[in-house]
Amino acid sequence: MDPVGVTAAPETGPSPAWQNKCPWGTPKHAAISCCLADVMSEQLAKELQLEEEVVAFPEMVIVAEGPFITGENTDTSSDLMLAQMLQMEFDREYDAQLRREEKKFNGDSKVSISFENYRKMHPYEDSDSSEDEVDWQDTRHDPYRADKPTTTPKKGFIGKGKEITTKHDEVVCGRKNTARMENFGPDFQVGDGIGMDLKLSNQVFNALKQHAYSEERRSARLHEKKEHSTAVKAVDPKTRLLLYKMINAGILETITGCISTGKESVVFHAYGGKMDDKAVPPECALKVFKTTLNEFKNRDKYIKDDYRFKDRFSKLNPRKVIRMWAEKEMHNLTRMQKAGIPCPQVVMLKKHILVMSFIGQDQVPAPKLKEVKLSSEDMKKAYYQILHMMQQLYKECSLVHADLSEYNMLWHEEKVWLIDVSQSVEPTHPHGLEFLFRDCRNVSQFFLKGGVSEALNERELFNAVSSLNIAADNEADFLAEIEALEKMNEDHVQKHGKKSPFSSDGDPPIIYDE
Repeated sequence: MDPVGVTAAPETGPSPAWQNKCPWGTPKHAAISCCLADVMSEQLAKELQLEEEVVAFPEMVIVAEGPFITGENTDTSSDLMLAQMLQMEFDREYDAQLRREEKKFNGDSKVSISFENYRKMHPYEDSDSSEDEVDWQDTRHDPYRADKPTTTPKKGFIGKGKEITTKHDEVVCGRKNTARMENFGPDFQVGDGIGMDLKLSNQVFNALKQHAYSEERRSARLHEKKEHSTAVKAVDPKTRLLLYKMINAGILETITGCISTGKESVVFHAYGGKMDDKAVPPECALKVFKTTLNEFKNRDKYIKDDYRFKDRFSKLNPRKVIRMWAEKEMHNLTRMQKAGIPCPQVVMLKKHILVMSFIGQDQVPAPKLKEVKLSSEDMKKAYYQILHMMQQLYKECSLVHADLSEYNMLWHEEKVWLIDVSQSVEPTHPHGLEFLFRDCRNVSQFFLKGGVSEALNERELFNAVSSLNIAADNEADFLAEIEALEKMNEDHVQKHGKKSPFSSDGDPPIIYDE
C-alpha cells in the first residue's frame, strides 16, 4: 500500500480570529522538516549545547576537544569503547557545570577563585605552557634533584689510559659528599646546594656531618630538659605530682593560678586547707623554684660560701642545689618571723615547693613598692620601717638580704613586707658586706627619688645598719675598706673553722679587725 501524505490546505485569505487563538490552529511558520537520524544525532546535540554555552558565557571561549565519536565512523560493538565514550561525555558535562558554578560564585568580584583543579578534562588550550615545556610534576625526573654520582666498579677505576678515573678522584668524591648531605637530619638545613654541581671535600663534609650529629643530640637534650624542668607558667610532671599530693592530703583546697614569675621561681595562689600540727592560712602562696639553672646561673656565690650549707653544696647536682635554695629561704623566713619582721609565714617545704602565707587578699597580691603610689607621709613612714627592718635583719637575724630593692618589698596593710630572701646570707659571708652596701644603695636611691629628704645616702645608711662606722671620703675608698674587713673576717673564720659568734647582748656578729 502506498503511503498517504497528509498536507494542509493552502490559505486563501486571512485566517479567522478563532484560528489565531486556538492552540490547534495552523502555525504561522511551518517547522523545517528533518529526518529521524538528524534528530537523534549526538553531533547535532553537541553543537546545540555549545551554542547555549556561548550564549550563557560570551566571554568564555569553549573549544571542542576534538570531534565526538559517532556511530558512523566507529565500531560501537565494543563495550570498552562505549564506556570510554560515555565517560568522556560525562566529563565534559561535569566540566561545563563547574564553569557555570565558578561564574556564579565569582560574579563581578575582582578576586576570583578557580575550579580548574576539579575539572575532569584539561584541554591543551587552557595551559599556558609552551609545546617544549615539560610538566615536571608528571615526570619521574626532578630537575632540582641532584643526579646520583656514577658508581665506581669493583676494580676501582673507570676509563682507559689518560682518561682513567679512580674512586679517590677529587671531583668524584666531592659529588658523592654532596649527595650524602641528604642523609642528614630533617632539622639540619643544607640549603639548595644539592641541586648544584657542588664538590665538597672530605674535610668539609666531615665537619658538616659532625655538626649535624651534634645539633641532633643537642635538640634531644633540650627536648628532654623541657620535659623535666619548670617552664615560665607551667610545672614539670614531678612538681605537678607534688601539688596533687598536697591537695589530696588536705593541706590545700585548690590552686587557682599563677600570680608571679621570676628568674628563680614561679608563684601560684592557692586556698589553704588544714594540717594536724599547725594552722594553714586561708590563702597561701606556692613558690615553685625552677628546676633549671639557666636563668639564674650566679646563685652559687650566695650558697656555696654560706657556712650553713657549705658542706652540703654540690655544683654537680642541680636538683639538690634547687632544694637547698628552697630550704635556705625557709630558714631565713623563720629567722625573720621570730624577730617580728613582716614577711610571709612558712607553712611547709616539700622538696623545691615552699608553701607560705599569701600577702594580699582575694587572690589579688599586694602591690610592690615600685608599683604603688604613696603620699609623702607614707613614703617617709615606709623609709623608716625599712631602715628599722634592715637593722633588725642585720643585728637580730644575722642576715643580709642581698637583693633588697623596691621590687622585693610589698605594701600591705599600711606597712612594708619583705619577700624573696632565698639569696640572703649572713654578714660573715665572704661577700656579705658588699651585698649589704648594694642593698643600702638601692634603698637610698629609691627614697631619694621618691622625695624623702630625710633619706640617708648609701654610705651613711650602711654605717647606720652595720654600726661599723667606716670613714671614707669617696665610694672607692669605702668599698676598699669593706673588702679589707671581709678579707680579715674570712681569714679568721678559716683559722677557727667556724663562723664568728654572736655577742651576748644581741649585737651583730663581730667583724674581726686584727
